Amino acid sequence: MTPSEHTPPRSKGSPFKVCVVCAGNICRSPMAEAVLRVRLANAGLSAHVEVSSAGTGSWHIGEQADPRARRTLQAHGYDAAAHRARQFTDSWFADFDLVLALDSANFADLQRIAPDDQARAKIRMLRSYASHDNGRHAADLDVPDPYYGGEDGFDHVLRLVEQAADGLVEAIAAHRAVGDADHPSRS
Repeated sequence: MTPSEHTPPRSKGSPFKVCVVCAGNICRSPMAEAVLRVRLANAGLSAHVEVSSAGTGSWHIGEQADPRARRTLQAHGYDAAAHRARQFTDSWFADFDLVLALDSANFADLQRIAPDDQARAKIRMLRSYASHDNGRHAADLDVPDPYYGGEDGFDHVLRLVEQAADGLVEAIAAHRAVGDADHPSRS
C-alpha cells in the first residue's frame, strides 16, 4: 500500500507532514530531517512539505544531535544545530501524513504503538524511496545505527539518507505535477 492509498487529503493549502524516526533522535533521524529540508527547498517544495524527526525511545529527549552527526552534516552543507531530540508517541500519528522509519526495529516499534490501521498505514521505511531499493524486504532497507561506531558510519548513513531523500522528493514532485501533492508514493 502506498501513502496515496491511505492518507486522507489535507485541506487545500495545508502542507504534507513527514516525520523521520530512529531510536534516539540524535543520529540518523536528525540527519535525514536536515537532508530532506535542503532537498525539498532545492526542489521548491519546502512550502508544501513539513519535515520533522523523532525517536522511538526517550533516552535523549532535549539533547542536540550527536556531535558526529552534526560534523558530518556540516561538512556536506547541512545544518542540524537547532535540533533537539523528541520522542514519537501514538498521538503523533494524527499530526503526520507519512512516518518514515530508519530501520526495521523502528518500523516494528511504530507499528506496535500505532493506535489503528489508518496510523499503521502511514509508516514506511525511508530507504523504500531510494530507487535501487524498491521491492526489498524491510530488514534490507535498514539505515544502520552509527552511534557505537566511528565517523565513517555517519558518512555511510548520510549517503543512504541522501539517496532515499532524492527518491522521496522525486515522488512528491511527481505528485505535485499531477495535482496530487498530498500523496507522495513510490511507483
